[in-house]
Amino acid sequence: MDLIRAAAENAVEIFDSTLRDGAQGEGISFSPEDKLAVVKALDYAGIDYIEAGNPGSNPKDMEFFKRVRENPPRRARLVAFGSTRRKGIRAEEDENCLSLLKAGTEAVAVFGKAWDMHVTEIIRTGLEENLNMIRDTVSFFKSNGREVIFDAEHFFDGFKNSPQYAIEALRAAHEAGADRIVLCETNGGCLPDEVGRITAEAVKSLPGAVIGIHCHDDSGCAAANSLAAVSAGARHVQGTYLGYGERCGNANLSTIIPNLQIKMGFACVPEQCLERFTRTARWVSEIANQSLYRGMPYVGGAAFSHKAGMHIDAVAKEPGSFEHISPETVGNERRFLMSEVAGRGTVLKKISRIAPELTKASPETAEICSLVKQLEFEGYSFEAAEASFELLVKRVLGRKKTFFTLNYFKTVVDEPNNDRFSSSAIIKITVGDKTEITAAEGDGPVHALDNALRRALEGFYPLIGGVHLTDYKVRVLEPQKATGAKVRVLIESSDETGSWSTVGVSTDVIDASWKALVESVEYRLMKEEEINKKIII
Repeated sequence: MDLIRAAAENAVEIFDSTLRDGAQGEGISFSPEDKLAVVKALDYAGIDYIEAGNPGSNPKDMEFFKRVRENPPRRARLVAFGSTRRKGIRAEEDENCLSLLKAGTEAVAVFGKAWDMHVTEIIRTGLEENLNMIRDTVSFFKSNGREVIFDAEHFFDGFKNSPQYAIEALRAAHEAGADRIVLCETNGGCLPDEVGRITAEAVKSLPGAVIGIHCHDDSGCAAANSLAAVSAGARHVQGTYLGYGERCGNANLSTIIPNLQIKMGFACVPEQCLERFTRTARWVSEIANQSLYRGMPYVGGAAFSHKAGMHIDAVAKEPGSFEHISPETVGNERRFLMSEVAGRGTVLKKISRIAPELTKASPETAEICSLVKQLEFEGYSFEAAEASFELLVKRVLGRKKTFFTLNYFKTVVDEPNNDRFSSSAIIKITVGDKTEITAAEGDGPVHALDNALRRALEGFYPLIGGVHLTDYKVRVLEPQKATGAKVRVLIESSDETGSWSTVGVSTDVIDASWKALVESVEYRLMKEEEINKKIII
């Protein structure tokens, strides 16, 4: 932690468990390379502690710990995670404890039981032996020069069942030298008033100890519970950056940190790191291969989006009328959505962001509004496809460059499918005076076409290799026409610079997908060209 923040009474340490607890979330699996990238992202966001896995659980985690030592984070402390020693043996004989030492991190997180029922019914040992397990393990790591963070597993349920024993578990770790005592709301079922009251009891019972909080979101209160614990005296908060985790997930640090720092006056991360939060959220979600929930507070794409005409008019006059903070504070941006409730002024405001020289009286403005109206009648929707809207405006203004021309494409679907790939695509494009013919396979015709297009273009535009399709949606617009209905395809793409969405409409789902794919590529190439020419949009 920064020395200035460490000296402040209002400093709150942030401990991220995306690579351990977050990896237990459904559909999430990190390779060693992924983990190294997440460490870099979290370090960039100003996180104090990064819990990077359990080296005793699998060879993949041990491989990661070996590689991260070669390129450690610049400011964050890496943490290896494991349990207290097993019953009936010494800590120095326990394979899990030894593997934590081999990980080579300066800090370790050790969890132990704080619920008497878990002691007697789950690990099936005596209550006193469990306390000895906690003492011995903490002492072992302290004697080996490690900073020790003790996670009191199921502390809140344990406190409600037996307050005295739950506090004894904390005291055992504290007296053995643990640097941080973390109260774990493991089942995720408590409410903020309970967490606040019980945390205050723990703080009172262990004067001088640094108390932490670790919440799960099974009742939808993980973030609120974490804030309640800090209000009650906790000064160390654990969670995962985007709330990833087992069952309903963990406390979402991208929500908690801005609330603590902006709303409650606590020092959590350097100010310049707070401004990186949205970019970090996109970065982590891309590594995890998960779509970033648009409605996520602070960092979601819709966090500062306005749709209703009255709201847009008010925000244009005074942003604070419908925004609780400035979006730039967390690196996000304000968006005005076009829809049937947005009003005509919305289109004008969006045009002005792309071409500020245009006015309401400009003939180009009238042409754009007319074209938008016609396209929406045909089934297009630009509310969630702002990249397509920007390309439309540039096309009307004559500022849209042709980066490539399609000569033809062909897709083939193989049925029955007995291979990994069910489809193939052939594409012929022209870039300048050069022609490229490429074939590719894919899991379905759209995937094959996407692969073929990228392969054809990478030789001309290498940056395309870093663009990923992160979401693909199809909506039938005329269900009464059954298989002959018109469809709208919405594609979301992303790379290290951010994410963008494009749209295509056709009675042929492949054709609609092609239109959206092409605009996705063209938008990214256009942005790169503008950056290179130092054009400010």
